[in-house]
Parts: sequence; C-alpha cells; structure tokens
Amino acid sequence: MTGPAAEAAAVRREFQRIHGRAPEGGWAAPGRVNLIGEHTDYNDGFALPMALPQTTVLAAGRRDDGLLRLHSAQGDGRVTELAVADLAPGRVSGWARYPAGVVWALRERGLPVGGADVHLDSTVPAGAGLSSSAALECALAVAYDELYALRLPRPELARVAQHAENAFAGVPCGVMDQMASVCCAEGRALYLDSRSLEVRQVPFDLTGHGLRLLVLDTRVAHDLADGAYAALRAGCERAAGLLGLAALRDLSEADLAGALAGLPRDLAPLVRHVVTENARVGRAVERLTAGEPEALGPLLTAGHASLRDDYRVSCPEADLAVESAVAAGALGARMTGGGFGGSVIALVPAAAAGSVARAVTAAFAAVGFAPPAVLEAVPSAGARRIG
Repeated sequence: MTGPAAEAAAVRREFQRIHGRAPEGGWAAPGRVNLIGEHTDYNDGFALPMALPQTTVLAAGRRDDGLLRLHSAQGDGRVTELAVADLAPGRVSGWARYPAGVVWALRERGLPVGGADVHLDSTVPAGAGLSSSAALECALAVAYDELYALRLPRPELARVAQHAENAFAGVPCGVMDQMASVCCAEGRALYLDSRSLEVRQVPFDLTGHGLRLLVLDTRVAHDLADGAYAALRAGCERAAGLLGLAALRDLSEADLAGALAGLPRDLAPLVRHVVTENARVGRAVERLTAGEPEALGPLLTAGHASLRDDYRVSCPEADLAVESAVAAGALGARMTGGGFGGSVIALVPAAAAGSVARAVTAAFAAVGFAPPAVLEAVPSAGARRIG
C-alpha cells in the first residue's frame, strides 16, 4: 500500500532506527513541473507551475544541543552532523547543503531556531528539472516552521528556501520552484506573480477533459550551479538596465520590437524570450479559466521553440522528445525547468498517452540516446504535514 499514511509510517520507522527515538512529526513537499513561464521568475515575471505527486518526505524532531543531524535514504548511509551556529555558505557540500541552508536562512532572519534530527526520503527524480532541491528545502522549511512555532506565511517560507538555494547552495534561481512546492493545490495550477508573490489557483482538470500530461525525463542531468544559469540571469539584468527598467517583466509585447532594436545582439534574444513567455503565461491562464486545457498545446510548443532558439537552454534530447511527441499526437510539448537537460512535458489525449511515450522512446533508440523515463504529472498538493 502506498499513499500519505504509508509514507508517513515508513519515514517515522526509519527515523526511529537512525536516530533512536520517535520523531515529533512528518512532513512532505512536492517537486513540480512548470506548465509555462520559464526563466521569467528572476525577471519579476509570471509562471504557471503545478505540484507533482512525487515528494520529499521527512521525519524530524528538535534537539537542544545545537546540532543538525541529517540522514537521507538516497545518501551513503551516514548521518551528517553539523553545528547550527557554525552554518555558513561554502561549509557544507552535497545534498546536505539544501536542508542545512534552510536552517541557516532562518537564522539569518533572526528567527529562534536550533538543531534537529532529520531523516528524509524522496521520490522526486534528481537532475530531471523537476525541482528536487526545492522539494527538499521546502519540506524542511515547513517542518521547522511547525517545530519551532514560527508561523511564517507560505510565501515567506518560499523566500527562505530560495535564499538557502541562492546564498548557501550557490544556485541563483528565482522563487518559482519554492512557491510551487509550498503553495500549489490539488487539481490546480498556480498562477504566480514573482514580483508580488501573489498567487491564484487555476483549475487544471486533465481527466475531465480526456487529457494526460506526460513527463519525459531525458536522463540528461542538469546542474544549475555550473555557471550557465547565472550567466543568463546576469544577461537579463544587464538588458533591463540598458532599457531603464526595474526588470524585464516591465517590458510589454507592444514595445518589444522597439526595445530589441536598441539592444546588443547577445541580449536581444533573451529579452524576446522573457517578454513573449510572460505573454504565453497570460494566454494559458485565460484558456484554463475558460475550461479549455487542450488549448495549452500550441503554447507549450511555442514556448519550447523560444527556449531552444532565443534562450538556448535546450539540448538535442529535449528537442527530439518534443518533436517526436508532437508527431505522435501530443497537442503540444516543451522542455520544463531551467534547461541544459532535464525533462520535457507533453500534453496528450488520454487515448494517445501510450503511443506518444512509445514514439519518444523509439526516437531516442534510433539515434542512440538512452531511453527516457516516463511518468504522469497529476496536479497535486503543496507542502504539508503527513503525520
């Protein structure tokens, strides 16, 4: 049997085995797929993510000696022991820097948090562009929020987790991944304004419209800390400065052509992507609100072309997955996540899901790529207590 109750029981048992005592509770936070709105969040723009059923789950209990003791089912079996008072960027490596960074970020805000014993497990694929790091950060953030009675609003927890990833783990991401992980709702997509952090839950009824959303993991692992992501963000910020804007979000589609004419050739494609992508988010929300989720298809494919040609963050595997999925009957497809590998999403009629997955797998085999992993994205709940 699987499900929240079984997950909570399993993580509690492992906590007891590892740490030798009962935990104070269990918490979960999901990975996400972004339907549309890629590389817009650090430009103060708009995005439309949804949470996945795949989650990071953890059990935790406070300690009064200032130690943070972390154990992961995906780790090497050892417990990572850290002094909370000594946490600082650059002092923790590997997976532990994400949860340790959250504790550091809470303390940076002057919040009275101490140590804890933690055991965690995750079903969010790492390196697939599905925000496994945000799921880990947000699971610990909601756990600490309850353990230490912080009572922070959900957007503030997302900011804490983002700060941990930016300043502690060294990944200059926007806030979309963390907002999706803490704020999404079952059966909904999350319309996010990355400047104000205002959100709206948008109905996303796939089953009722005879649709499925496939995630095609190209198995090309990406690492957003390798410098390419930071260079893109810096390029956008430079372009905004040249245009006299606080952020590229402030440039309208109507003014795009004139703005592009005055920009350096290396920056114009970045600006074109951000502005047109923000517009695609708006159109997607309109179509979902009107009860027309099938109309997302062309927007997805157009978004992929922009990411491939203007932002240049795609890869041959992602391009082939999009091309072969659409040729096999998908209504639309695009890469999701930061790029340089990761996953593709494909919106498909339910009856065609199997044939689309087989077509993509066959296309990969024909050119010698490793077979993609295929899973179904179901709009799911955000971070929560599970026991």
